[in-house]
Amino acid sequence: MGIDLGSVAAKGVLLDGRRIYTALRPTGWSPREAGEEILAVLLQQAGLHASQVDKTVATGYGRVTYNGADRTITEISCHARGVFHLYPQARTIIDIGGQDSKVISINHEGKVADFAMNDRCAAGTGRFLQVMANALGLEVSQLGEKEKPGEQVTVSSMCTVFAESEVIGLLAAGTSIGGIIAGVHQAVGKRVAAMAKKLGLVEKIIFTGGVAMNKGVHRALCEELGYPVLAAQECQFTGALGAALLAL
Repeated sequence: MGIDLGSVAAKGVLLDGRRIYTALRPTGWSPREAGEEILAVLLQQAGLHASQVDKTVATGYGRVTYNGADRTITEISCHARGVFHLYPQARTIIDIGGQDSKVISINHEGKVADFAMNDRCAAGTGRFLQVMANALGLEVSQLGEKEKPGEQVTVSSMCTVFAESEVIGLLAAGTSIGGIIAGVHQAVGKRVAAMAKKLGLVEKIIFTGGVAMNKGVHRALCEELGYPVLAAQECQFTGALGAALLAL
């Protein structure tokens, strides 16, 4: 079993022979309780008892709080393992989660060659998008479908506080909401692309994390990088899958 306790969502993957069970729940205020809930859901799906789980690896920012793990492993290693299992041709992973963004280079064996991480600032993360969505009176899940790239305006500040004020000012000036959203997405894409270029890009590039479900950020990343980027269909579960595979 692999449990990925992220800042926003807790994810779990249980490998039972050839079958793969998955579960996702909001992390809430207690990563430990979220992990226990994920465990219960997976065991119920598989019809197993906790004693039948051979080994559990926990990852994510809340991994140290979870008492049911045999081992904890960083999300860098777990994402690399999970993505390589799904996409053996992958060489660069871009992971944008709730509180940080990561760029991971992996070699032909799926081992981590290098990585860069933005965990000191909300810019270029899901939290940045959440704040912008609140300023626009929208749910963060609505941003991707409501953007209008043809009406895009520039959101120049990457500081979340200043960018929020900038968005409110653009709204007051009557600027198209779809254009503002496109500008927000472009700002995220620009920030993460700069980090990826500094690390060094090698194709094939895989986009993971909850933000990979946002088609606007995906579009902006492709434009800013100048390379095709594949948004993983299993984007929220690659860390948990990698943890489960490392447990195996």
